[in-house]
Amino acid sequence: MGALDGRIAIITGAGRGIGREYALLYAAEGAKVVVNDLGDAAQEVVAEITAAGGEAIANNDDVANWDAGKHLIDSTVDAFGGLDVLVNNAGILRDRVLINLSEDDWDAVIHVHLKGHFVPTRHAAAYWREQTKEGKEVKASVINTSSTSGLFGNPGQTNYGAAKAGIAAFSTIAATELARYGVRVNAITPNARTRMTVETPGLSDIVAAPEDASVFDAWDPANIAPLVAYLGTEGCPATGKVFYALGGQIRLYQPWTLTETLEKDDRWTVAELQAEMHKLEG
Repeated sequence: MGALDGRIAIITGAGRGIGREYALLYAAEGAKVVVNDLGDAAQEVVAEITAAGGEAIANNDDVANWDAGKHLIDSTVDAFGGLDVLVNNAGILRDRVLINLSEDDWDAVIHVHLKGHFVPTRHAAAYWREQTKEGKEVKASVINTSSTSGLFGNPGQTNYGAAKAGIAAFSTIAATELARYGVRVNAITPNARTRMTVETPGLSDIVAAPEDASVFDAWDPANIAPLVAYLGTEGCPATGKVFYALGGQIRLYQPWTLTETLEKDDRWTVAELQAEMHKLEG
């Protein structure tokens, strides 16, 4: 028995890297998997899954396109008879320092990451809402992909970081809205060796595989997959959470938190703030 037996899952950006590892593990744990990616990579992953005895189909829909995103959900339901898990993973990089960032660099990254999370989630949510209206019990899960670049910040990635911070906020809000339909929504910040991290300034040496094969490869993308599989299980209680994952380490993020307070029973003057603000600024 697999942890995901009977579950039907869509994994976007699953042709390579972390998404491929998600698809392979989901199938190994018994899920029926829709491998979404552009080009031939999706079909190659499907071939791996079916060769191992799993069940999967390829999908090439553009997840940031409204009609294509609806087709992704509808075609999954048509093929497998339902939908239980949506893993939003597709993404791109257009790294530039802010002063060199073009409008196209900004728009492309926001489009693929932020809209590419919104569109499939929106159409999947509509499907799950209809299921509840028909009296069916829904135990669905959405797993989104944020990043430490968005939650901690990383120079050269204002576009990517803004999108990823937005995804974290999107996830926590969607969790509160979709709970009534039996849908849990969480996000992760995966840290692994992929084409994107290798291209990230300052990371290429850090993420390199160890020369000694006996040493645990903390940056192997397969390390992230068990957490994503767990979040997709029917009995997982977590929702509205953002998790950090690297190697064998999983941590829970603490949301934005208010700390020290300056307060008076009147409006502050600029002069007063000049004298007092150091108490908040550390």
